[in-house]
Amino acid sequence: MRIAIVTDAWSPQVNGVVRTLQTIRGELERMGHVVEVISPDLYGSIPCPTYPEIRLALVRPGVVGQAIAAFRPDAVHLATEGPLCLAARRWCLRGGVPFTTAYHTHFPDYVAQRTGLPAAWFWRYIRWFHGPAQAVLVSTRSVRDQLRAHGLPRVRPWGRGVDLTAFMPDAPPPEIFADLPRPIQLYVGRVAVEKNLEAFLATDHPGTKVVVGDGPARAALERAYPQARFLGSLFGAELAGAYAGADVFVFPSRTDTFGLVMIEALACGTPVAAYPVTGPVDIVTPETGALSEDLGVAIARALTCGRDGCAAYGRSFSWERSAEEFLSGLHEIDPDLIADAAESAA
Repeated sequence: MRIAIVTDAWSPQVNGVVRTLQTIRGELERMGHVVEVISPDLYGSIPCPTYPEIRLALVRPGVVGQAIAAFRPDAVHLATEGPLCLAARRWCLRGGVPFTTAYHTHFPDYVAQRTGLPAAWFWRYIRWFHGPAQAVLVSTRSVRDQLRAHGLPRVRPWGRGVDLTAFMPDAPPPEIFADLPRPIQLYVGRVAVEKNLEAFLATDHPGTKVVVGDGPARAALERAYPQARFLGSLFGAELAGAYAGADVFVFPSRTDTFGLVMIEALACGTPVAAYPVTGPVDIVTPETGALSEDLGVAIARALTCGRDGCAAYGRSFSWERSAEEFLSGLHEIDPDLIADAAESAA
């Protein structure tokens, strides 16, 4: 199958959406499918207001349509709700080309935190954007239920996986961990306001708080919480070692729909502490972590979980299965239809 994926989130961005799409692309190609990614780096772009690390593509629908039509895909998937996918969506609707979408982040809550406006306003946009899709792919049951409650009935499952060749309990921890007071409480992810990181840093559980990642809020948080250790971005074996060397993984976000970092930590044998919200409620079990509206309580409870059980559970998340679910959610396009669209885009 020839699959066109349009996305506003792509390299050099470092986040769960990019990692998911890159990994799924690799899995699909390993299965013999041909994947074309249409991303902001192919066009002129501007920095996203309040988040300059994210580039917003400036492109007309016809230009994106030409790229899609030239590839002559069997399926079109719009991965995000940004301007590049908006342009692709408009072109698809004009030509009657069916497409699927995905709901990766709680966009209304995310934008509400950055603008101060009510999240309800942005749910209107979510319904409008995803409404014409043949299917909306979501990572968990609670996200499925939430989208259906907001008037989006055509929802299909698309889970996530772990690279089990990298994330394992015996990954060697960073040298700095040897000198840190225990328990080591670890966060991995973007250092940005929507991740609610301050809620973690403000807890008073004894030990050491370690932050892995970077983002626009890092400098301010380093000044506000000088006792925390900010290690910047880590990848591959170094990231796996940070997971494996920590005593508990803390996930303070309330806006994620899944949280890849949680299952990576679990695969390394590290229990998870989080709020009882979408994402954690679908992943964390009483044997692998703890959920509480008091994050300090969740940390204390998670520290009592057995590491062997966490690792076994983390190994149950497969990228191969994720790719198969992605494929099953796509909508195949009639070849004559895409040929007609290609002529109109020429």
